[in-house]
Amino acid sequence: MENEVEKDIKKRIQKGIIRWGVPFLVLAIFAVFLWKLNSGEKTQLVSRVGNSFEKAEVTEILQDNLQYDGTRVGQQLIKVRLLTGEKKGEEIETTSASGYLFGAACTEGMRVIVMQSVAGDSVILSVYAQDREYVIYAFAALYLLALCLVGGKQGAKGALGLSFTVLCILFVYLPMIYQGYSLFWTAVFICIITTLVTMYLIGGPTKKTAVAVLGTTAGVIIAGISATLFSYASGISGWNVSDIESLLTLWETREIHVGGLLFAGLLISSLGATMDVAMSIGSAISEIYKQNPSISRKELFWAGMHVGRDMMGTDSNTLILAFVGSSTSMLLLDYAYDLPYQQIINSNNIGIAIMQGLSGSLGIVLCVPATVVLAVFLYTYKK
Repeated sequence: MENEVEKDIKKRIQKGIIRWGVPFLVLAIFAVFLWKLNSGEKTQLVSRVGNSFEKAEVTEILQDNLQYDGTRVGQQLIKVRLLTGEKKGEEIETTSASGYLFGAACTEGMRVIVMQSVAGDSVILSVYAQDREYVIYAFAALYLLALCLVGGKQGAKGALGLSFTVLCILFVYLPMIYQGYSLFWTAVFICIITTLVTMYLIGGPTKKTAVAVLGTTAGVIIAGISATLFSYASGISGWNVSDIESLLTLWETREIHVGGLLFAGLLISSLGATMDVAMSIGSAISEIYKQNPSISRKELFWAGMHVGRDMMGTDSNTLILAFVGSSTSMLLLDYAYDLPYQQIINSNNIGIAIMQGLSGSLGIVLCVPATVVLAVFLYTYKK
């Protein structure tokens, strides 16, 4: 009896080490990698000596620019009290433009961000935008709270996975690209590690997790390959994007091949939908096999395909609608100017949007049979 108890305790300890010990060890190694990756210096592209962005509070409207019809023309003359920076606590007169990109419609008590230029005792200020920092944090916290309350334990795990994904994009993906690593394979690396962590948090060290990770990876790589083929066939490349002139500065100073950013971004944008498909199919096939372990591989394959086909009907639209939505302003301008069809269909912007939508959706569609095959093999390999 004691031997059985000891064996049971040892099994639990081993499971605990596999479940939490190994991940924490990997996390520690990843933290060291993260620190080393972000410890390098950046090449200064623009001199910011004496210039800074500071927080301020509007204390008085000296001259407003509000018109009788409710529009604003020109600038507001206001007085602000600086809340940060070397001039903190001082009240200074400044202006706020009425533009849509810069400036703000200031009112007394409003918190704003000001562009500050200091040269000796001379200080020049202008309002950059309304201070939105805490609003962004509040809505992000609200989303995470709702995710945890509605999703329970799984929702909390999903929130951790999302936080890790954002961390990887900001502190792994961008620094690796900046240091000259391959844009495409860096994106693949980020997709793999974020998928692995997210799926592990949700499913643990199980076959279902392995199926979801491998299926997601296959779908993302398929999306990247299809985008590359589309690029070769249509002559569209990452050098055709609208902000290429700004990106060329990075190519000249750091020799970053910015033309590949278009395809690297496509992989990351298709990651979320592909993860959803792969995990859903992996879970469905796992439950089918648990309920009927005697089912044949052929029957299990077609059961998985039926589940996957139902998902294709909605998920195949996900990325296409996402990219169309982001291009709405461009499409509206094309419609308003009544541009010829041949001009629209052959423009770079339309071609890029179509390439992103179709390639990402193709990755999702082909992720279905890839995930089903992987699931059938892993769940029934003992047979």
